[in-house]
Order: sequence, then C-alpha cells, then structure tokens
Amino acid sequence: MNANLAINQLKQEVNRQIVGQNHVVDALIVSLLCGGHVLLEGLPGTAKTRSVKALANELGLAFSRIQFTPDLLPSDVTGSEVIQENNGKTDLKFKPGPIFNSVVLADEINRAPAKVQAALLEAMAEGTLTASGNTLTLPQPFMVLATQNPIEQEGTYPLPEAQMDRFFMKVEVDYPDVESELDIVRLVRQEDLSLPVEGEDIHTDYDDVDWIATIERAKEEVKAIYVSENIDRYVVDLVMSTRQPKLYPHSELNKWVDVGASPRASIALDRASRAKAWLEGRDYVTPDDVRGTAHTVLGHRLSLSFEALSDGITNKTVVDEILNQVLLT
Repeated sequence: MNANLAINQLKQEVNRQIVGQNHVVDALIVSLLCGGHVLLEGLPGTAKTRSVKALANELGLAFSRIQFTPDLLPSDVTGSEVIQENNGKTDLKFKPGPIFNSVVLADEINRAPAKVQAALLEAMAEGTLTASGNTLTLPQPFMVLATQNPIEQEGTYPLPEAQMDRFFMKVEVDYPDVESELDIVRLVRQEDLSLPVEGEDIHTDYDDVDWIATIERAKEEVKAIYVSENIDRYVVDLVMSTRQPKLYPHSELNKWVDVGASPRASIALDRASRAKAWLEGRDYVTPDDVRGTAHTVLGHRLSLSFEALSDGITNKTVVDEILNQVLLT
C-alpha cells in the first residue's frame, strides 16, 4: 500500500471514531506528516483526549498519557535517577519517564505550573532530553499532543509564549452540532454493545501497514511537494503582516496585534501547506492550501493588544482579517 493511500485511510478511520470534529483530525494528520506537535483547546467533553487516543491506537505506536495536575513534578514527565543495587553496590540509574514514547498525550497541560510545562520544551524542540548530564534521544516518530481547557477556566495556568510557539498547530475544539451529537450518542451506544462501527470498510491490508516506515516515506514525499515563488512570498507576507500591521492602514490589524508571529510560523505554514497538498493527491501547493492551514498555524502565535481583548477580538478574527488584507502577488 502506498503512503498516500495508507495515510488517507488512517484519516478516514480516525474520523469514524471522532464524530463532528473533522478539522481536528485534519490537523493531527498534517502535524504527523510534518513532525509537529498539536495543542487542542476546548471545553470538557469535546473529544480532545478521545481524538489523540484514536490516532495513537490506529498507529499502534508506543503511547503514554500524562495527566497534568498542580502537584506534578518535572521528573514525573521526563524521568528521574533511581538507586539500584548491583552485586552489593549501589548505583544511580536513569529511569525514563512517559515522555519516552512516540505519541505522548499531555492531558490538560494548563493544569500544571510553568516549570512542569517547560519540561516538555527541549523534547518538543529537539527530540532529545538531557538527564544526568547525558543527552538522550527520544523515539521516532515523536509527537506531543496536548489538550487544555480555556484559560478562563478556574485552576489553570496560561502556557508561556515560548512553549506556545513550539506547538506546530493549535486547534479550537467546539461543541458539535445537533446532528453530530446524535451520531455521537449512537456511536457510543454501538461501542457499549461492542458492535462494529457503522460503515467500517477498511481494507484488510490496512492492518498490515508498517506505520513507522509509512510515516517516514510520507514525510519524504511531503518534502518534495513543489512550492512556487509566488506561494513562498504569500506565506512570508502573511506572517510579516503580524509584525508590520502598519503596512495595512485600512485595516484594524495595527490596533489588534501587540506581538507578531516568529519565523517558526513561516516554516510551519510552508510545511503544513505542503502536507495538505500531498493529502489531496497534488504535487504542488495552491493558495487554498496556505489559507486552509493559516488559522491553526498562526492564531496561537499572536499576542493581541489590550484594546483588542477588551473589544472581544479573538485570534481567529485577526487571522481572518490577515487573510482578507494580504493578497497573493
């Protein structure tokens, strides 16, 4: 089975298990292809954790779940040295923590203080971890999928800006509509009765996919997707508009944006656009690929002004305005 068919069947299967949240599954698959990490934000009960578990189960990769709480310690995430006795002698040996898995679910990441959140930074940025003076390599592929409730919820800690920038995408997870909620009730009822999911028609060779090899092959194919000079300029212009909003005098951007997106945003937008094109079976990027990933890539990298926040302006509104103002040249 070729990589594109396998990944699209993976997407199809996860969508069957997560009703009404197609945009969440799209973001997870795109980030998987780009080697990025995802932050899912939404109110309780919106299938954030279920989405991550469904992806991990389908991939069959080493998976761990870390429940972030106010009393969590950094060593609970990274691991720690333990005393072991060997031939009558005591010695210190590093015991790896749950971060040493391919798919790591950081559940309710904003329930823990900043020092615990920071324990993820090196792992997310470099794919390595420094412990006991040694640099340890994390398994590949490696993906952190974090969930959080909105920061206005009681007992939460806002993520530091540096860590927000490390997330390849941030996805807002909303409540489902009426029809989707009806489908959810029926789906859970089927699961309670141990019945097969309706419409399940994945080919038998899907079960034999070597996902590590398939993901690596897919990543190489994504890297080869063609991007024109005009699209490159469009990507950079979108990001630059967040840093130089005064260039758009007929817009409210200058009043809304306090701190713009970093160069990581340009890199992420380029990679996400190529992954989206690849998933749709094309070998080139279109402007719609860029626009289709702009909200999840740019939104969480913007710091809004006090004026924008007081007027109820959201990051989504700002990205909408950026897309309206910045034109493809």
